[in-house]
This record gives sequence, C-alpha cells and structure tokens, in this order.
Amino acid sequence: MKEFSHLDKTGNVMMVDITDKVPTTRMAKAEGKISMLPETISAIQDGALPKGNVLTTAKIAGIHSAKKTAEMIPMCHQLNLSFVDIEFEIEQDAIGIRSTVKTKEATGVEMEALSAISGAALTIYDMCKAVDKTMEIGEIKLVKKVGGKSDHASEYRPKVGVITLSDSVAAGESEDKSGVILADGFSDSGCEVSEKIVLEDGSDQLVPTIQEWIDSDVELILTTGGTGLGPRDLTIQTVEALFDSKLPGIEQALHAYGRGKVKTAMLSRLTAGVVNGAIVICLPGSPGAAKDALQVLIPTIFHSFHMMQGEKH
Repeated sequence: MKEFSHLDKTGNVMMVDITDKVPTTRMAKAEGKISMLPETISAIQDGALPKGNVLTTAKIAGIHSAKKTAEMIPMCHQLNLSFVDIEFEIEQDAIGIRSTVKTKEATGVEMEALSAISGAALTIYDMCKAVDKTMEIGEIKLVKKVGGKSDHASEYRPKVGVITLSDSVAAGESEDKSGVILADGFSDSGCEVSEKIVLEDGSDQLVPTIQEWIDSDVELILTTGGTGLGPRDLTIQTVEALFDSKLPGIEQALHAYGRGKVKTAMLSRLTAGVVNGAIVICLPGSPGAAKDALQVLIPTIFHSFHMMQGEKH
C-alpha cells in the first residue's frame, strides 16, 4: 500500500510540494447521479419548478464548484483551469451528471472534477427540495484521468547503469552525490541499477565502459559530470561520437525544465541518443541536475523502450 501523500513523517497533515513537478496538460472526468420522483423529472423538463431553470443553474454551479475546489478542500492546490463542462442525462427517476475538467498545471484535476459533480447535484437538490423529499445523491466517482505520471504508463523497467565523471570523486576527495541520486531514483521506480562506476573527467575508459554495459544488456545508461565548459569536460563530444541517432526531445525537455528553475542552466551541456539499441543520456554533474533529470525522465523514458521495439506511441 502506498503512503499517504498528505501526511508528513510524524503523521501531521501537509500540503504536497509540487514546485518541481513538470506542468503538463491534464484532464479528469467524473460522474454521479441524483435520484428523484418521475414527476420531478417531468417538472424539470417542463420548466415548471418555482426556482427556475434547474439544469442551467446546476451547470453553472458545477463549473463554479470546480473553480472553488482549493477553497473548499484544504490540501488542494489552486489551479488555473482551462476548461470545465457539465453534462446531464435524464432518466426516468434520476439525473446522471458528468463533468470534464482540464488544466495545464503540475498536478491533476481529479478533485475539481468530483467537486463539479457535487456542486451540480447539490444545486439540483436545492432547487427541487420543495417538491420532492425523496431525492438522493450518490454514485459520485472518478471515471478517467489523463496527464502527469499516468500518461504513457508502462510497467516495463529497463536495466540501468550510472557513470559518474569527476576528478575529485575519483580521487576520493569528494562524495558522489549526483550518481547516488540517479541510481536511487531509478531503483525506487522499479529499475534494476545493475552497474555503477566513477571515472575521472575525460577518462579513456568511458567509451569501453558504455560498450561493455550495452553488451551485457544494460538498456539505459546515465552519465553525470564532465559536461561543463572546462578543458577536461569531454563527456558530450566523447559520447556523441558513439550515437547511432540523437534524441533531441529528451535534451530539450531537460534543458527547458532546468531553465525554468535556474537561469544558469542555460550554460549546461547535455545530450541523449541511441547506441546499439540502448539509450545513453549525459547529464550535468550537480545534485540539482540529477534531481531535475529524475523529474523529467521518470516514468516517460520507460515508454521509449516499447517504441524502439516498433510499438505505437
């Protein structure tokens, strides 16, 4: 069972920090139902209720409820919603309610979709309660969620190798932080991190190590370090000479995410490509860059292995 995201280590409530999450297009759909007497259904259809047009008012209320979700539910984030819609389905003794909510933010809109159903149902109840004491609201549930980590969900997990390139780490003068962050991050996501090594900057063992790992079925190789502007920062040009093809989309996504957090990320160099069916990604050597890479790559990168086998996007 997964841990509750809204509790800290001591069990106290907390708001989930989504500062570093990647904004993507997200959508959620929910549905619910309010049951009532057939005579009430007829009165709604005929516009005969004293409070006016029930379904138009309920639709407006549902949209308003979606917008106000963060004000009603304490740990929800305030989101800029790009679309909210409410639909009704008239049955003999009930009204079905469906909501669709969209945003382009760093967290999902499930609660907004559910709030929209609740707000619409309560409004119908309020407008009809004078003539119908039998009404019941129920069956409110999330029916679909798109966006975020649920996109391109893949259970496949590649074998991973991590190479740290640093003179100081290789000499034992400093700690390998970025390599550990990458190894732990992919391990926590379910990957087997089968290889890990520290080499000096510009090491002539970089290419043989990559080739040896690929021959032993390592499918995703991450290097960290040696991508700066110094004379010994040779990782990029060394690895790019091995590529069968480049993966510019990965490079662009990593750069865009980094620039959105730190302006100096524009000075970082990185690269990504395919070598004999394996993906090799070269990252800057800072712990921050390693953490950013985990946010961008996991879990989307796992889908690439299906693509390389000829499967659809």
